[in-house]
This record gives sequence, C-alpha cells and structure tokens, in this order.
Amino acid sequence: MHSVIWHIYNVKKLLYQIIFTKYERCRTTLISLTYNQFVDSGYVADVCMEPLFWIVDNFANVLGPLFVVAVTGLTASVVYIAYWIGLPYWWEKNQCVCIILIIIGHWLLLNITFHYYKAVVTPPGYPPLGELVTEAVSICKKCIAPKPPRAHHCSVCNHCILKMDHHCPWLNNCVGFRNHRYFFLYMVYMVIGVIFVIIAGFDIGYSVIIALNSDEELDGHPVKLNKSGMFVPLEHKGYIDREPFSDIYHENYDKEITALNDFLYDATKRRCIVYMIFINLSVLIALGSLSYWHYNLISKGETSIEAHINRAETKRLADIGEKYVNPYNFGYVRNWRMFLGLLYHRTFLMHVILPSGHEPSGNGLSWYTVNDKLTLNEWP
Repeated sequence: MHSVIWHIYNVKKLLYQIIFTKYERCRTTLISLTYNQFVDSGYVADVCMEPLFWIVDNFANVLGPLFVVAVTGLTASVVYIAYWIGLPYWWEKNQCVCIILIIIGHWLLLNITFHYYKAVVTPPGYPPLGELVTEAVSICKKCIAPKPPRAHHCSVCNHCILKMDHHCPWLNNCVGFRNHRYFFLYMVYMVIGVIFVIIAGFDIGYSVIIALNSDEELDGHPVKLNKSGMFVPLEHKGYIDREPFSDIYHENYDKEITALNDFLYDATKRRCIVYMIFINLSVLIALGSLSYWHYNLISKGETSIEAHINRAETKRLADIGEKYVNPYNFGYVRNWRMFLGLLYHRTFLMHVILPSGHEPSGNGLSWYTVNDKLTLNEWP
C-alpha cells in the first residue's frame, strides 16, 4: 500500500521530468540546426526584410516600365502647367524677365530630358562573358563567373554589374559604371529645375494659397480678397467657382481679369497650381536628399554598396587598432574629375553644363588605386 501511494505521489514529478527532457532535446536540436555565430540586429533585420526583398526581386522588372512612364508623365505635366499658366503670367508681368526664364527653363529641361533618357537606355556595364578577367577578386556564386573589382551581382537584373551603385526602379535599370554620371546629373538638374519652378511661380502659388484660405464673408457687394486687389468676387465666400462668369460680372469687372490674375478665377488652374506645389515640394525633398547622399559618396570615391562595406571594414580594423583606407579615394577634386570624366582636356562647360554623352574613363574591369603613382592625364 505504501508503495502504491509513493508511486502515485511521484507521478507529477515523473511527468515533469519526461516533459522537461523532451523539451530540452527539441530545444537543443533546433538550436544546433539554426546556430549562426554571426547573428546580430542587422542579420535579424535582413531576415525580417526578406519578403520585401523577394517582392522587389520578382516584381521590379514588371513595375520598372510603369515607373519610367510615371516619371515621364509627371515631368511632362509640370512642364505643361508651367507653359499654360506661368509663361503668360510672366509675359504679362515683365517680358524681359520672361525671356530670361524661358532660356534658363529650356536649358534645364534639355539637361533633365537628356540625362534621364541616357540613364534609362545606357547599360550599366557587365563583365564580359567567356573572356578572361585578369583582375577578378572572386567568383560570383549566381553567375558562376569571375567578378572584377567593384562589381556586384544584381538580383533584379540577374547579372553582375560593373561598379554597381544600386538598382533604380525609377530608371528600370541598374546604376553602374557606364550610367552613374547620367543618373547623378539627372537628379541634380531635376532639383535645380524644381527650385527654378518654385522661385518663378512663387507669386502665383502664394496668391492661390491666400485665396483658398481666405475667411472673408461676401454679402453680395464687391470685396477685394485679402486686400490683394487681384480678385473681385461676387457672391461666394473665398473665390468664384462659376465658369463662365455672369454677364453682370463681365460688364462691371472684366477689365481687372488679366494673365496676372486669371488663375484665381479658373478652378482648373487653381487645382493645377496646388498640384504643382505638392509635386515640386515632394521632388525637392526626395531628390534633394538623395542628391546630397550621392554627392558625399562621390566625394569619397564610393558607391552606395561600397559605403556599407567600407563602414564595416573601418569598424573591424578599428577594433584591432588599425585604420582603413579606401583604395579608390583620390581626394575630393580628383574623385569628381574622374566621376564626371573631365579628363583628356574635357571641360566643365562643354561636358557638364551642356549635355554630353562621353564615356567614363577606363573599362570598368580594372581600377587604379591610391597606391598607383599616376597623374590624371595618364588614366585610361
């Protein structure tokens, strides 16, 4: 009897030991199968972002053409509105200033169009297939081919890219050795163009914003909106939405409607101006930030991918008391001259200020480093 009671009393303990033993075995097995000594916050973030990477890899090629059409359409719409509203406004206000704005605007438009087109259609540069790469630094595991210095594999293009910076969905193309300059100058000229449109259209945009935010009550008699003298409404609060205007309005106030203020009376034009404000500010913030980021990278002789590699290498060497030196950083002036291709007597005016399709220096397969004692004119 005592033995039976003892066994019953120990059932709970025995069950706990069996369950705990099974749990520890399963836990040890799982840890042994998933152990990774390199696990850190960055590794965990990569794992969590893997579904997003899969979507990008599999759908970027499909969405790329749509992004190109979107960029082209947005740019064309801004140019059209500038012609439709801005050009008559400045011609009425000051013809000399208008001519100057036309010249500057078309120079910017030419550069934006040229560099975007070249960035889209120019291949970034690929390692030659079936040929010997004398300075290969590794073998690409996906291409099963020698990988030259500064080359990286693009999972979207499914190809190794010479001096790869990143894959840009807005170009439907990789940014690499042959089209990096086009990509950067497109961004720079687009930012300058947006600033130009904002400055040239500031009075127009300001007048529309003031009109849309007016709280003056109108009780049937003419009132000058916000004391601006630019808009004489009849019966509404804020602004007139009726088109065409009544015969009474034309009879009494038609003389005050000119290219300097007609956009305040036209609901479609007001909406287009609000659209311009939103688009231009968004592009200025987005492309302005990206241009500044790439400006810093180019100044240090890096690409976007190399910036991450160099940062990790700098930290690794600092832990053992050594200093990392970027082998492709030749100093601010030389880095920019090489990036813009201002070698062989090329000039900033003819090859940067004006559109130029000159090829980058070198072949993208081999690279000189800071250890090579060469002048700029000796570079291939």
